Amino acid sequence: MNRYEVAVVLSSVLTDEARASELELIKGYITKYGGTVAEVDEWGKKKLAYEIRKESEGYFYFIKVDAVPEMAVELEKEMRLRNETVLRYLILREGE
Repeated sequence: MNRYEVAVVLSSVLTDEARASELELIKGYITKYGGTVAEVDEWGKKKLAYEIRKESEGYFYFIKVDAVPEMAVELEKEMRLRNETVLRYLILREGE
């Protein structure tokens, strides 16, 4: 198993309930593809360096995950499909 960090920026127009639901959905994808969520770090609403889909702010989350390498590939596919709510995402393997 490898340690990954998943960075996610969610749309700033989402309600608190919608953001919580979206985060639970992402954590569900992680466990579905053989990963375990070790820690979730919520940074809150921050200003973006540049506009993404006419939005200048977003909610930042950093999720530490223990998983097999195939999880990263499958999670990336799922995140690409969530294009209305997920402004940006990045999956990094720690320790490289």
